[in-house]
Amino acid sequence: MAKLHIKKGDMVYVISGESKGQQGRVLKVLVEKQRAIVEGVNMVSRHTKPNSQYPQGGIIKKEAPIHISNLMVVDPTTGKPTRIGRRLNDKGKLVRYSKKSGEEIK
Repeated sequence: MAKLHIKKGDMVYVISGESKGQQGRVLKVLVEKQRAIVEGVNMVSRHTKPNSQYPQGGIIKKEAPIHISNLMVVDPTTGKPTRIGRRLNDKGKLVRYSKKSGEEIK
């Protein structure tokens, strides 16, 4: 399977779909399904029975997975969406970098 351009903890920008234009932090990456769960993006309503986490039950808003093709990593310097490349750094380790600014992405 190909390596993904998105990791947990990245700031991402949604480029298409219902949540287009929103930004958020990646909470989880579902590698085998090529999807990511992004904080505050692609919210859905879930009807839940009362349980220990939600003693009241009722309708709960939560994030649904979004396909990674609809996400772009936000450039750490400009704050705009950018494409991602990979290159060796000075220590010989493969790192991700922003194609817009050339800045390394932590």
